[in-house]
Amino acid sequence: MFSAEDKASVLIEALPYIQKFYGKTIVVKYGGNAMVSDTLKEKVMEDIALLKYVGVRPVIIHGGGPEITGFLKKVGKQTSFVSGLRVTDEETVEIAEMVLDGKVNSEIVNLLNHRGVKAVGISGKDAGLIRAKKKLATVYDGDDAKKVDIGYVGEVEKVDTGLLDDLIDHDYIPVIAPIGVDEEGASYNINADYVAAEIAGALHAEKLLLLTDIEGVYKDYHDKDTFISTLHQAEAREYIKTGIIEGGMIPKIEACLKALDAGAVKAHIIDGRLAHSILLEVLTPQGIGTQVVR
Repeated sequence: MFSAEDKASVLIEALPYIQKFYGKTIVVKYGGNAMVSDTLKEKVMEDIALLKYVGVRPVIIHGGGPEITGFLKKVGKQTSFVSGLRVTDEETVEIAEMVLDGKVNSEIVNLLNHRGVKAVGISGKDAGLIRAKKKLATVYDGDDAKKVDIGYVGEVEKVDTGLLDDLIDHDYIPVIAPIGVDEEGASYNINADYVAAEIAGALHAEKLLLLTDIEGVYKDYHDKDTFISTLHQAEAREYIKTGIIEGGMIPKIEACLKALDAGAVKAHIIDGRLAHSILLEVLTPQGIGTQVVR
């Protein structure tokens, strides 16, 4: 049990960070186990609502990989990945759009609205928010890299922040499903990490927070003493090339690099399995996870 004085001390400790981030945009990529566990869902929504009430301008981009995989299993479709990206045929992208936009997005909006903040669910297809193009997966063979076509998997070609600016200025929290559309009107499923990165850059966000199922980046995942709290851009690119960073962590690090290149101030990979991880990162002096910096 904490005394009243202890509780007051915690609030006072957060004051400099509330002042620092007041009026600033923080982009949260919501995914991983924090989307699966009902308990963690509640904690994430509490964190975002609190940030909104103390003057931060949150923007949420959500994933939905487990939900998509689960629905694909129900209809008898197998799932495969290349360099952490889902191989996506025409039927799969239709299912992904249905799950992300129709189920996952609406649930997040409802959870936030229930906490008294105003949230609006949108897709990257709405008002031309995300112009997409086909993304080819990069596969490394030693020092050589080759491109592989994995179907209706997109990357962000352009972000039009007009709709987001309007929503944020009118005190709404945008909740964005990572679906984009190309010039011909074809839909593309886009890795939510990449969407979050491009939007964080376009909005010149103070922070991009990627919620994951790992504490952060390790030089050797099997050796907890090799944890990296701060990772510079050049190091990150080298670690991807040499295989220190691999699999599903590649899109996350690439997302951090994209966000910084596009105009975000900092990018963080944090453990979404930890209750109130967003508040621990934003409103405490210690912070958690791995920050990627210029």
